[in-house]
Amino acid sequence: MFKVFAFLVRKPGTTIEAFIDYYENHHVPLICSLAPPPTTYKRNYLKRGDKNNLEDGSIGFDVVTEQVWPDEATFRAWVGKLAEPGTAEKVDADERRFLDKSRYWAYVIDEHQTSK
Repeated sequence: MFKVFAFLVRKPGTTIEAFIDYYENHHVPLICSLAPPPTTYKRNYLKRGDKNNLEDGSIGFDVVTEQVWPDEATFRAWVGKLAEPGTAEKVDADERRFLDKSRYWAYVIDEHQTSK
């Protein structure tokens, strides 16, 4: 398993509701139409102001995107497909509609799970 978490920020002036709507109803379908989707493709939206959050107002992201592939080679093939001429421009133009691309972090994750 090869897992990547991306921490993304909405474009300034965009409400969280509009951000979620665009991401779910426009961006995700576009990406899935341009390249085979990952085994897992989840978006985890931050619930700002929730009484259970441990935050001081400095949280620098709006969503954590979780993507899982069978292996690194499959991930690299997916990235390569999205970077092809013509496709890369479509992805970039779409991301600029709803993301602050100057604030983007992505990390390979080594998952450990506790079982009962």
